[in-house]
Amino acid sequence: MSVVVTSLIGDVVKKNARMPGRYPGILLLYMKKYIAEFIGTFALVFCGTGAVTIDEVTHGSISHIGIAFTFGLIVMTMIFAFGSISDAHFNPAVTIGFAIHKNFPWKETWPYIMAQISGAFTASAILKRLFPGAVFLGTTLPAGTAVQSFIIEIILAFFLMLVILQVTTGAKEQGMFAGSAIGGMVLLEAMFAGPVTGASMNPARSLAPAIVSGHLQHLWIYLTSPFIGVLIAVCIHKILKK
Repeated sequence: MSVVVTSLIGDVVKKNARMPGRYPGILLLYMKKYIAEFIGTFALVFCGTGAVTIDEVTHGSISHIGIAFTFGLIVMTMIFAFGSISDAHFNPAVTIGFAIHKNFPWKETWPYIMAQISGAFTASAILKRLFPGAVFLGTTLPAGTAVQSFIIEIILAFFLMLVILQVTTGAKEQGMFAGSAIGGMVLLEAMFAGPVTGASMNPARSLAPAIVSGHLQHLWIYLTSPFIGVLIAVCIHKILKK
């Protein structure tokens, strides 16, 4: 984490080296976005995969429904908490989707994604320390075939990104309920697709527990399908808005 933060600070320093009078304020402006993305993604992975991990080590005390609600509620609350600071992406695929949609500058995608991945890995590392007997740490694994999960994850990411775009690019009143709509969508998709694919929709959420737990099989599904689903959603949203 320290390496990533140092890299992000270095990038900001280089960008603003010729503006010494404005440097402290600009540094804070940039860094608070990255910190918000780090904390939000950390909370998502710690609470979401933490619920899966606790369910594993306690032999089902939380249940599938409890896990789905945990993911939905943590996404909703983090959006309300950090939406005004970083726009609350907490997901590399969403960040890329906004950039493709031209709602987010491409130059900011790398720092955002690094902050998200750092938050996810920090959460998984802590869970590994807290629950050394856990085998999977919330790793997303297909219950059926790889192709089945790949297609389902594309569809899940498509619907999630489409909802995100619909509720964050419209009227002010519509945006006020973005957290509830997006959190509700995550809960819904985790509820029905969780037992089949793990309902990831988020490369950072899948990457960290897979690497920390050592279960890398099928990881390609969750590193590729969200980006495909997001790209389709951006294209459809542009058509709907014409």
